[in-house]
Amino acid sequence: MAFFDVVRGFSVVSMVLFHLCYDLRYIYGFNLPFFQPPLQDIWRASISWTFLLVAGNMCAFSRNGLMRALRYLAVALAVFVVTTVVSVDTPISFGIIFCMGASTLIDHCLCMLGIPPKGWALSAAFFVLFLLTLGVPQGYVGLGTLKMQLSPALYSTPYFSWLGLPGPTFVSGDYYPVIPFTLLYLSGAAMGRQFAATGYPRWFHTVSCKPLEVIGQHALPIYVLHQPIMVGILSLITM
Repeated sequence: MAFFDVVRGFSVVSMVLFHLCYDLRYIYGFNLPFFQPPLQDIWRASISWTFLLVAGNMCAFSRNGLMRALRYLAVALAVFVVTTVVSVDTPISFGIIFCMGASTLIDHCLCMLGIPPKGWALSAAFFVLFLLTLGVPQGYVGLGTLKMQLSPALYSTPYFSWLGLPGPTFVSGDYYPVIPFTLLYLSGAAMGRQFAATGYPRWFHTVSCKPLEVIGQHALPIYVLHQPIMVGILSLITM
């Protein structure tokens, strides 16, 4: 559907601009006063949360969730290997593409068990759980002043960083573990299946922007290639 391609395409453009600002500030040392929290965190979340919600919605159109998951995970592994070998910045371990792969695999398993996420209530429940567990990688659950610290013992091993419990020496340039981010993906999956069953709002079908649609349809290769291209260009310009 064109609506999802447009939204994804817009997020891809936003991602490229975000990474351009990141490269200029943190790799090449340019002074970008605006590129700092809270704007930096809000901008990053607007991109990644949109990607995960849209990817979840796509489950309603997917013919083979397992192959889709394996494709994501293969790309995530390649990104980890390349960013580790090249070592321009912190290697990417369990980043956004890993999260999409793991989340798609979990959704596929739920479908195989005959319990595919579906419905507005379930979508809302997953989203609330996502918000409540957003701080799990930082050691707590809850929102605002209603927070509960989790036991440090949960973070004492390096083997559960993928889950959302980063070990004491874990670092990553892009970190989107299963908890909490699969919950956001499943919120999108439940939403997408409900839309597929009951129909999309009429205005969904009126949204169109061909350039963004094309970008959205090629989001994965753009994600993989845009950083090497930008770093290469910036390296030549700043020599």
